[in-house]
Amino acid sequence: MTATMTDTPPPAAPKAAGAPQRSGRSVGQILMIVAGGLLLLAAVRMITGSQDLDSAGQVSAALGLAVPIGLAGLAGLWSERAGVVNIGLEGMMILGTFGAGWIGWQTNPWLGLLMGIAFGVLGGLVHAVATVTFGVDHIVSGVAINLLALGATQYLAKLFFNNGAAVNAGGNPKQSPPVAALPDVTVPGLSDALQSVESHHWFLISDLAGILGGLVTHLSVVTVLAALLFAGTWWLLWRTPFGLRLRSCGENPTAAESLGVNVYSYKYAAVAVSGGLAGLGGAFLALVTSHTYLEGQTGGRGYIGLAAMIFGNWRPGGLAMGAGLFGYSDALQLRNGGTTVHALLLLLVVLLVALAAWKLYRKATLQGVISLAVAAVILVWYLVTDTVPSDFVGATPYVVTLLVLSLSAQRLRMPKADGMRYRKGQGK
Repeated sequence: MTATMTDTPPPAAPKAAGAPQRSGRSVGQILMIVAGGLLLLAAVRMITGSQDLDSAGQVSAALGLAVPIGLAGLAGLWSERAGVVNIGLEGMMILGTFGAGWIGWQTNPWLGLLMGIAFGVLGGLVHAVATVTFGVDHIVSGVAINLLALGATQYLAKLFFNNGAAVNAGGNPKQSPPVAALPDVTVPGLSDALQSVESHHWFLISDLAGILGGLVTHLSVVTVLAALLFAGTWWLLWRTPFGLRLRSCGENPTAAESLGVNVYSYKYAAVAVSGGLAGLGGAFLALVTSHTYLEGQTGGRGYIGLAAMIFGNWRPGGLAMGAGLFGYSDALQLRNGGTTVHALLLLLVVLLVALAAWKLYRKATLQGVISLAVAAVILVWYLVTDTVPSDFVGATPYVVTLLVLSLSAQRLRMPKADGMRYRKGQGK
């Protein structure tokens, strides 16, 4: 009896209920996915003859469209990692466009850029006061921010842009006078060399040259700043004690408080940074995209940024991929129309077949069969047509976004306390 008890191994220690699990992919897996994507894109370009699929111009345009969406998504990431849902990103971007246009035309674009950030921070602080201090429902507060920002900027535009020097400089109630351009960056020598290689249309080599050429030619300084902000956010939130404390406020604020973290301060800081990043995205639209403030120029990018953040699983790398995907599909339909979007149908067929194979391998028979059926329909569409109707072309970025979100939904994990009302001392 004693021997039996001695030989029996002790039970395994139970895992903590809130223990974090490793998420994301390894660097090797990411590199393999990127390499596979490049090979597939190069093959589709050669088969269809659509040279603009990954040209330098296409990549450059995609960057310009992805940056404001990416900054809005990064703003949402900061806020939601601290436990505050920020539906008000659209309003904070609107404030950023107005601040940049208002100060930019009177002084210089650099001060306009700072003022766009400052206006966004102001919107973020209003949201923080409502949600953190007064405990207002986060969705209600965010919607209110959007409505207030729209009404306030419309009123201020009529007040400041519809008289005196502003009218003489080209302003009106719906837009500011033109703002001077911010500088851009081109790597001398490298840009021309890559353009020469791209023009040969070699398999994969020219594709790489086109993509790299778009990344080193006429690159806005705000785009460079956005890339640094993504890298800085990853390092600060995942590699520093400050980031650990901030993320703990979004996972379990009661436990964070018990360890001495001032939850209110971290939530305020996160939402203020969130507003500033959204304001920077709005300033990009006013100073880089159009060189003027225009009423309604955000065009729902704050909401699209939230979708990109969710697609990215509340992480900077995935968020950047989501913003880039939307920017790429949007640039494709804006620059090239139905012919190039038609080439995407073949790419979509290959991806759906690969997805079907994976689902069937994982014994998800129904999902695999559905993916194969959709792939067959799209393949027939590709074979019997030469272009995509203009009505469908305009919807391309939105269809791509919905498709990717639906395919990635099973891997998502939001912060556990995201959107929950917190009161100091509630765990005592």
